[in-house]
Amino acid sequence: MDSHQGRDLVVVAASAGGVEPLRTLVARLPPSLPAAVLVVLHVASSGSSALAGILDRSGPLKATPAEDGQPLVRGEIRVAVAGHHLLVHDGHLRVSRGPRYNGYRPAADLLFMSAAVAAGPRVAGVVLSGTLDDGARGCELVERHGGVVVVQDPEECAFPGMPSAALRASGRARTLPASRLAEWIVEQTRSPVIAEETMPDEELLRDLAPYLAPRLPGTPPEGELSGFTCPDCSGPLYIRPGNPNPRYDCRVGHSWSMETMIAGQSEAVERALWVAVLRLEERGRLLQRMINSAERQGHRLSVSRLAEEAEQTREALETIRVMQSRLGAEEDVTGA
Repeated sequence: MDSHQGRDLVVVAASAGGVEPLRTLVARLPPSLPAAVLVVLHVASSGSSALAGILDRSGPLKATPAEDGQPLVRGEIRVAVAGHHLLVHDGHLRVSRGPRYNGYRPAADLLFMSAAVAAGPRVAGVVLSGTLDDGARGCELVERHGGVVVVQDPEECAFPGMPSAALRASGRARTLPASRLAEWIVEQTRSPVIAEETMPDEELLRDLAPYLAPRLPGTPPEGELSGFTCPDCSGPLYIRPGNPNPRYDCRVGHSWSMETMIAGQSEAVERALWVAVLRLEERGRLLQRMINSAERQGHRLSVSRLAEEAEQTREALETIRVMQSRLGAEEDVTGA
C-alpha cells in the first residue's frame, strides 16, 4: 500500500458479545473509506464463521474471508477465518495455521502486532467486547510504533474484559461507544501521519516468526524455564526475564499471557476432572457387578471388601464433582 497523509490500516478485535458492535461500526463506515479493515473475532477452530457475510450485509464496504497472499485493499474488509491466524506482512495478508496464541486461533494480538511492524504509525486499532486480555499486548505495540488505539466503552460491553485490558496496556487509548467508533476511524484516515525512522523491533519480529515462517518443531524459545507447563500441549514453558508483562512460550510455539494461561489451565483441569469422573463412574459400576457376583456365590468377605472400595470410589466421585462446581463458579466470576 502507498503511504498517504492519513492512517490506512484499521485492525479490529472482538470476542464474546462483539458481533453487534462490529455491525454497528461497519454500518457507519463510508463507502469511500481510504483504509483497509482487518477483523479478528474469536471463533471455535472447528466451526465455520458467517461473520464476513454478516458484515458484508451490514454496511457499504465489501467484506470477505481473508485469503493468504491477498494485497491490502482500501475500502474493503477482510475477516479472519476459523482456525487460522490473520497477519499482515509486506503489504499482504498472511493466513497462518501457526500455534495458538493466548489460547486462540485466530488471535487479536498477532494481527495487531504484525500490523504494527508492517505499517507503524499508519495503524488504527479497535478493541470491542470480549473476555480476558487478547489484544492488550497488540494495542501496546501499535502505540509504541506510532499507531493509535480506541476501545469500545467497557460500560456498554456485554463482556468488558478485552477493552478493559487494552486500556490498561496502552497509554493513550480512547474510549468511545460503539456508535462513534466509525467516526473515530474516519478521523484517523484524515489525520496526518508523521513517520519516523525506527530500529526494527527484534523481539517482536522473533515473536511473529513462528506464524510467518514456522520454526522447526522442538526448537526451544528464548528465555528461562518457568517451572510451568503449557495448557495446550503440556510441554515446558519458557519466560523471558525482565519483562514487566511476562509471556510464557513452549517449544511447539503456543504463547500465553498470565491471564490467558490461567484460563487455559482451568480448561485443562476441567478436562482432567471429566476424565476422572468417567473413570470413577466406570469403576463404581464394575465394583457393583463384582459385589453382585460375590453375593450370589456367598463370598461375604469379598462382598465386604468390595463394598468398602465402592464407598471410597463414591466419595472420590463426590469430591471431584464439588471441585467442578467450584471451578465453574470461579470462571463465572473471572471470565468477564
